[in-house]
Amino acid sequence: MYPDNLRETTDPQVKPAVVYLIVGLPGAGKTTRALELEASESAVRFTPDEWQLALFGDQNPPDKRDLVEGKLIELGMRLAELGINVVFDFGLWGQDERSALRWIAGAVGARCQVVYLPIDQADQRRRITKRFASTPDRTFQISDVELEQWRAQFEEPDEEELRGAHLPPVPPGQATWSAWASQRWPSLPDQYTQRDQPAARA
Repeated sequence: MYPDNLRETTDPQVKPAVVYLIVGLPGAGKTTRALELEASESAVRFTPDEWQLALFGDQNPPDKRDLVEGKLIELGMRLAELGINVVFDFGLWGQDERSALRWIAGAVGARCQVVYLPIDQADQRRRITKRFASTPDRTFQISDVELEQWRAQFEEPDEEELRGAHLPPVPPGQATWSAWASQRWPSLPDQYTQRDQPAARA
């Protein structure tokens, strides 16, 4: 885990907030790590599963997930802009998702830290089964087929990404990472603009 030094605060007396991106597959221990950071870093934690359960019960409608996450990102980035540390306990399987949030964090004057929690397939199945058996009101059932599909979709962060190296270019069709993010999370407004940022570390 390494921070992204994307922008220095204009006030030398004020430390920029840190936005923590929790990355990993279901069962990797993401929420446990997010809870630890929430306590140790005086951060506000956003765990979408908790919001899905509170809003929709055990239905977990997939068409609502991106809308919920988009509003959580908007709220979390506003807190980061105000100097409050934030933990996004989202999983963030795609590099583009992580790049967009790293860019937005820099745009609001925060630093960003990717926190990756790897897990092998056997441990993943064991943990998920145990979690649902012990806390069925706080999680959802997941099939073996879903786990295999999700593992195939997951883009593991490499060493450059973990140490906060230079962001990759925006995917074709979008002018900025803010625009890309508003397409990925439809409830997130395209409202972030680039700020002057120091050169990335080699």
